[in-house]
Amino acid sequence: MVNHPTMRAAALALALSSCASMAYAQQSEAAAPMQTQSSQTQPAKPDGQMQAVLDALEALEAKPFHTLNVPEARTQASAADAARTVQRDKKISPLPEAKVETKDIAIPTAAGALPARVYLPEGEGPFPVVLYFHGGGWVVADINTYDATPRALALGAKAIVISADYHHAPESKFPAQHDDAWAAYIWTVENIHTVNGDASRIAVAGESAGANLAANVALMAKEKKTRMPVHQLLVYPIAGNDMNTPSYQENANAQPLGKADMEWFVSHVFASKEQTADPRINLVGRTDLEGLPSATVVTAQIDPLRSEGQAYADKMKAAGVAVNSINVEGVTHEFFGMSKVVDKAKTAVDEAVADLGKAFTKTK
Repeated sequence: MVNHPTMRAAALALALSSCASMAYAQQSEAAAPMQTQSSQTQPAKPDGQMQAVLDALEALEAKPFHTLNVPEARTQASAADAARTVQRDKKISPLPEAKVETKDIAIPTAAGALPARVYLPEGEGPFPVVLYFHGGGWVVADINTYDATPRALALGAKAIVISADYHHAPESKFPAQHDDAWAAYIWTVENIHTVNGDASRIAVAGESAGANLAANVALMAKEKKTRMPVHQLLVYPIAGNDMNTPSYQENANAQPLGKADMEWFVSHVFASKEQTADPRINLVGRTDLEGLPSATVVTAQIDPLRSEGQAYADKMKAAGVAVNSINVEGVTHEFFGMSKVVDKAKTAVDEAVADLGKAFTKTK
């Protein structure tokens, strides 16, 4: 993680990322309690390209999160490291298809400055904007770990991408991360013109824990009756608090994210499991989804979070929100940023970029 005096004392490095706390609550209006007992079934098999990444991760000696302490989890090899290993071994060029300029900034907030990275595409603006939040269960990973997705979005959507970090647990417990995400959004709305961005065309995006933050920014904007994002890109979002969903049962022991790992994240992020019933976590239990911006929801077949992501997409559709729900078979949690080595990731990114382009054009 980019070190900053207001961020946690422990150094955040690369880590097996993008997971987080809970999963899909029952679709009742009241929040269902967190459940930890379930029958476990064998997960589907990853396809060949996905398996090559998982094999590389094993070769890098990455261990399941639930077997580690927080400093160990933050410094071991990540899924992104494994993808880069496969890329190097296959002699695939690391160079992007086009130039993207980056610069690191600090976003001021009441809780202290947040590290962020600005991705600037080539061309003349003003450009549309994507505010992106990385994964890592609100405990591990940072804007360096999650470089591939914001870079791909900047290239594909010809948009400025702001990849904003946030305070991490256990040093900063829930809801510090959600407060940071909202502060980053307000800063973006008020300041994006300084880098030739168009404040009337801001989308929110994120992966896993970061997708939950992105969804909450849209919900908060609606609640506060302020400028709404024009689109949501939610990649395997944390959207509930039920750990007994079909995808949890199927993928209890999946890699790189299993049920015990999710329980580990919950234990570090929340003061108690009861907090996971909060509507900011239990998105599928909400009844106030009308009027949200259009959304692209991407899920992975071999992922405990699949069921809750699909349920949230369905709930938004039922509330009249335009949703493109994409489930990708044969891949695991973390696949989305692996376009260089997993063809299905590139296909999913291309579809997400097309949806962003439509939303930006519609509001231009």
